[in-house]
Amino acid sequence: MPHGHGPCCLISVPDPITRTVRIAAIADLHYSRTSQGALLPMLSRVHEDADVLVLAGDLTDYGLPEEASLIARDLKSAVRIPMVAVLGNHDYESGQPADVQGILREAGINVLDGDSVEVSGVGFAGAKGFGGGFGRGALGPWGEGAIKQFVNEAISESLKLESALARLRAPAKVAVLHYSPIRDTVEGEPLEIFPYLGSSRLEEPLTRYPVSAVFHGHAHHGTPEGRTSNGIPVFNVSLHLMRELNAERPYRVIEVETTMEISA
Repeated sequence: MPHGHGPCCLISVPDPITRTVRIAAIADLHYSRTSQGALLPMLSRVHEDADVLVLAGDLTDYGLPEEASLIARDLKSAVRIPMVAVLGNHDYESGQPADVQGILREAGINVLDGDSVEVSGVGFAGAKGFGGGFGRGALGPWGEGAIKQFVNEAISESLKLESALARLRAPAKVAVLHYSPIRDTVEGEPLEIFPYLGSSRLEEPLTRYPVSAVFHGHAHHGTPEGRTSNGIPVFNVSLHLMRELNAERPYRVIEVETTMEISA
């Protein structure tokens, strides 16, 4: 039997390409029963500036399903790009966070609570977070049961964030919180309420699983930008604060470089 080579098979190997993804972020929209349509002019412009919209909590004012339905309707009708969100403390106020989440998800919004999702080649990890203070002033789990319960809530939210970050495989990663992981971005608020605005425990997962950026809200009168101990940029995107920087486009836009594969 003659020896020879069979026909050559060409295998298409995906080639990675670099892509710039624009991410817009905003927090603390605080939709009430009378808010429908109020933010439509702003929301309808987001797609001009970004490829993904991040909503960093307090989407509703009292955490009512009625409020969630109103903001979900506005977001669905006005925003033409993918959306990623976490809930904030106001979204828990009425004890119906699952209903609020469900309504937002039905509108096509990726609501994260210890979860992760990849959008446009960027991985997003999200959790609400919690308070407790920063650095040497952080509250420790010692003494009364109520104190331990408070600290355990912060630890639980930190573990949620860590679990979500650990599951991400995208080359570029972004963390989304409502509470701040660092003190820098709550500067400007009254010193007495710093412990209620965030927790250093939320920074710990970011040292083990570095990301390109962190977004949070909650500190309406804080500082727009800071950095973690390992240099990760952290952005406070509270609507009140963003309006002071740009009244017409009150959201932060950053660019993230990522790689995606295409067939040769």
